[in-house]
Amino acid sequence: MKRWRGLFVTGTDTGVGKTVVTAAIAAALREDGWIAGVWKPVQSGGLLGGGTTDAECLLRWSGVAERPEAIAPFSYEAPLAPMLAARLAGVKLTLEEVVAAGAPLAERYEVLLIEGAGGVAVPLAEDALVADLIAELRVPALIVARAGLGTINHTLLTAAYLRQRHIPIAGVVLNDGASASADPSAVTNAELIEQYGGLKVLGRFPRLDGAMNRGTLAHAAREAIQLGQIRQALADWPA
Repeated sequence: MKRWRGLFVTGTDTGVGKTVVTAAIAAALREDGWIAGVWKPVQSGGLLGGGTTDAECLLRWSGVAERPEAIAPFSYEAPLAPMLAARLAGVKLTLEEVVAAGAPLAERYEVLLIEGAGGVAVPLAEDALVADLIAELRVPALIVARAGLGTINHTLLTAAYLRQRHIPIAGVVLNDGASASADPSAVTNAELIEQYGGLKVLGRFPRLDGAMNRGTLAHAAREAIQLGQIRQALADWPA
């Protein structure tokens, strides 16, 4: 089995900000001279061409010069779990096909920032959940979670599932953009996640209300995320 070098950005749920955080980290690494690429193995809820899918946003915000179909080889229109969206489109997608489609990117880039779909237990293909893909790639996972109320439970459950699959966890990034404003729990959630989960919270990504681009996202990543820990995780893996 080929050892991939990269980081799998997963979430505690859909809509927690995986795309923004993935693009921000990729943009910052590229500014630092890393040959970093992005990959959205399977996406649902929209077809390429409209400019609003996760893959198209990843490219625009990270500055990676690729065709959208190269980084998102499997895109389906239905807003369903990827496996169900593919099935509705008449496709029976397998884990082997997903991994094979990403292999050219692994060859072209020094590291890959891989954005999952929803959470770790989302059906990705006929024979695999998202966690099965992470385990197959043998890369560490970065958990993106809401900063606000409920995130402790969601984050600890996600971490427990990853650990059950023996998937290393690089850390957690809390995202203010996915939380209600003025949520008082956001002040203490990071500390409690570390205390009860044995996890390292690497930062709290801010809500960005203005236009997002490569520069603003890279700056936000430098200000809010412990990028040194991300770089170390990438440098140390594979062990």
